[in-house]
Formats: sequence, structure tokens, C-alpha cells
Amino acid sequence: MRTVFHLRRIGLPALFLSGAVFGTVVTALAQQQIHMENALRALGTARYELSVASPDKGGHRLKAINFVNSAITEVRYGIHHANTH
Repeated sequence: MRTVFHLRRIGLPALFLSGAVFGTVVTALAQQQIHMENALRALGTARYELSVASPDKGGHRLKAINFVNSAITEVRYGIHHANTH
């Protein structure tokens, strides 16, 4: 009987502690911003592809590169904002 009581007494705090650890892990995973990081990689690929494309596009290729660079900056700001608030 003493062993069962001892396990119950230790088991409940351990259960709460494991729940707190799990909650922290879930929060850390949420802060990884998986979709934003995927978007950042895709934008990096788009920037590369635009940079190696032939330049004779009437200025639109360069304009697109500038838009992609702005989008990369905004995604980085969004990730930073989400991680600090």
C-alpha cells in the first residue's frame, strides 16, 4: 500500500510537469513559423530564378526582383514579430 500511495503522490506532480514540458515544446514548434519559413525559401528560389533569367524583359524582371526582395524583407519581419510577441 505504501508503494501505491508513494507513486500516486509522485505521479501527479510528474504528470503536471510533463504537461508543462509538452506545452513548451508545442509553443516552440508554433514559433518556428513553418509556413513563413517555407515562403522564405520559395521567395529565395524565385529571386535566384529571376536573377539567372535573360535580362531582356523590358525592365519587368528587375521590377520583379525588387518585389521579391521586398517580400523577403516583409516575411522576415513577420517571423520576427511573431517570435517576439
